[in-house]
Formats: sequence, C-alpha cells, structure tokens
Amino acid sequence: MTDKKTDPKSLSEFFSKDPEAADKAFFGRVSNPDRRGFLKGAGLATMGAMLGSAIPFHRTMPTGLVPVALADEEILVGKDGLTLLNDRPVNAETPAHLLNDAITPTARHFVRNNGIPPEEVDVDAWTLTIDGLVDNPMTLSIKDLKEKFEVHEMALVVECGGNGRAAFDPPAKGNQWTLGAVACSKWTGVKLKDVLNAAGVKSNAIYTAHVGADEHLSGNPDKLPISRGMPIEKAMNDNILIAFEQNGEPIHPLNGAPLRLVVPGWPGSLSHKWLKRIYLRDIVHDGPKMTGKAYRVPNRPVEPGEKVDKKDFEIIERMPVKSLITSPETGGNSGLSMKVNGHAWSGDRKVKQVDISLDFGATWQKATLNDPINDGAWQNWEADVTFPEAGYYEVWARATDDAGEAQPFAINWNPKGYLNNSMHRIAVRVS
Repeated sequence: MTDKKTDPKSLSEFFSKDPEAADKAFFGRVSNPDRRGFLKGAGLATMGAMLGSAIPFHRTMPTGLVPVALADEEILVGKDGLTLLNDRPVNAETPAHLLNDAITPTARHFVRNNGIPPEEVDVDAWTLTIDGLVDNPMTLSIKDLKEKFEVHEMALVVECGGNGRAAFDPPAKGNQWTLGAVACSKWTGVKLKDVLNAAGVKSNAIYTAHVGADEHLSGNPDKLPISRGMPIEKAMNDNILIAFEQNGEPIHPLNGAPLRLVVPGWPGSLSHKWLKRIYLRDIVHDGPKMTGKAYRVPNRPVEPGEKVDKKDFEIIERMPVKSLITSPETGGNSGLSMKVNGHAWSGDRKVKQVDISLDFGATWQKATLNDPINDGAWQNWEADVTFPEAGYYEVWARATDDAGEAQPFAINWNPKGYLNNSMHRIAVRVS
C-alpha cells in the first residue's frame, strides 16, 4: 500500500481526522445509528490480514476504531517484540528473552523518548554545534565528523535510569519498566573527547549541556523536553561516542537518527538523541530533567514511602552492577539439565564474577564470564546447571564487580524508582 490514506505509518493520523470517512475509505465499513460498523468483504479481509487473524466480534467493533495491535505496529515500525509502555512520548522495552544476542539488534533496542521526535530529517544538512566555554566554537556536519575525526565502532551499554521501576513498592511514578530498558548495540561514530579537544575546552568549563531536535510534548518551540549534561571529566572518557550508525546501519529513528550521544555506564538520559548542540558551562547544567528530583536519588537510605526534600537528592552518575538472564525464558519447562546464559554490566567498572543459584540463594555456582569486547560493553556469561529432581525451581543470577559490589536480593526504595539492580530470577518447571 503506497497511498497515504492506506499507509500504516499514517494510519492513526488518517483516522484521527475523520474516523467514519476513514473507515469507509480504508475498510469499506458502513456506519449504523449506534455508531458500530459492519466490516464485510474486502474490508474485513484487509483488517484480518493486517492483524494476522480473524476478528470474531467484528460486527460490534466501534466505527473509527484502530485496533491496538495496528497502533502499536505503527508506533514501533522497525522494532521486533518490544512492549509499548507509552505512546506520548514513545517508550517501549524489550522482554528479557529477546535480549539474548551478544550484540543487541537494532530491532530489539529499547526506546526511551522524552519528547516528540523530528519528523523530517535531512542527514546531509544535519549539523552539530559545539560552543559555550570553548576556544574554537564549531558547527559540524555529519560528513565533517567522519572526515575530520577518527571513526570508531564500539559495543556500548545504554540503560534507562528507571529500568526495573515496576518492582518498587510503594510504586514510583513514571514508566513502569520491568527489565528491558537496556541494550548493547554496536555504535559507530567519533569520540566526544576528540571533538571537545578540537574545540578547545576552557579551563573554567566543568559541565556539558546537550540539546536535541525533539519537540516538547506541549508543542511549545521555546521548551526543551530534556537537556542533560555530565562533568567534563566524564565527557573525556575514551568510550563516549557521537554516533551516526547503529549496528553498521543508519540509526533507527526512534533511537536518535541521524546523530546521538552514546554514554555507557551512566543513565541513558545522558545519551542524547537527535543531537544538535553540545555546549560547555562553568556550572552544573540546569536544563530540563537535570534539577529537582529528575534522575536523582536521596543522599541517604530512606524508608519506603518517605517524603524526601528536594535538597536531599543527588544526581545519578554511574549505574550499579547488574545481570540479566536471557535464556531460558521465565516460566518454561526443562529436563534435569539446562544451559543458562545472559549478560552482566556495572557502570564504569568491570564485572568480575556471575553466580547462579537453584536453591533460593542457599548455595551458588560460578558461571563462565567473558570479558567485554571493549570498554563500555556488557559481558556475556553462561552456566550449565543440573537439577536434583523434578519440580519447580527458580534460577537466580548475581553479578559482582571489580570493586566488590554485588547485586542485592532486595532493592533500596527511592521516590523516583531509579537504580533497581536486584538479582534477576526466572521460574523453571523441571520434568
């Protein structure tokens, strides 16, 4: 289908303008007085084909209704198996068992947006401005970045600071991520530190500030949906990229095409998408989602549900040690022996050990853990386990990093639901 009114990419827009006319044009559905329509003939076949199934109650489907399955497909074009949490802005996570690849395919990289992505992107005309407290302000095209700086490809972990929020009790506001707001794709680009060095960082610069081309949800052009930054010391790390490719191809539009930052080890909100500007400041950046309680946690342990004053929050920097079981899928069946595998990562550190338990943490078995393929990538692990008899089991995974920090069984509650790094558990029924 190439006609705009029948293009799935514009389906919601088409139906939102005049639902009944859209019904008639798209599906040939005829309205009746109670605002229900009768799908028949080619129209019914078309919708059934798009959904991949017959529609038993098509006679009671309201006029102008876009089936949710089609709406999700439209929003997540080019993604495979993601769970949509929010459509304004778009946020979608990947079930753990679909993250089994050592390198996350683009189609399975999670989506965390704060605003509305730009609709029209001209890669050739796209520019990035580096200014603020620099000696030589620059405006660079993507071609300039490729020609003037050394290009690198690196596997880098991006994880939302709120990954795991759904497990907090009492609940924390925000997208209820379970486990899948994390990924480790291969990114191609130039090192941020090389670009900043070329611009000449002034001695009084202490913080970066990032600006993208996404639009505020209100539609107000004077508002930014998000503008975060990081200390200059972090920006000068060797594994932070200004990226223009994802897994050897153009970046997926929902993942920030055509240009984005990739900042491994710290909250994914620093990995700014649709990147247009980086400027250096002599204060801690105070853009949207940098102040108040956004991407901040209390500076002390707090009681679940406790009200915490804003002045007692501190900015999240490195992400904590974590592991994920990606195979088998939870709830599956097994024989008396089984292979378990997954990934582990820990902010700016290296994971030194992953342990597996089959008896609710009473004893532990050491997994085989691989080194990261580069600094900033997650580490892949696997273990062969043997169950003593048939029955219900839980497989627990616990990572420990090179500073001795290990995953806890229970999480420390915080008001915004950040930094959940509790041990991942899956259910297995052995026969």
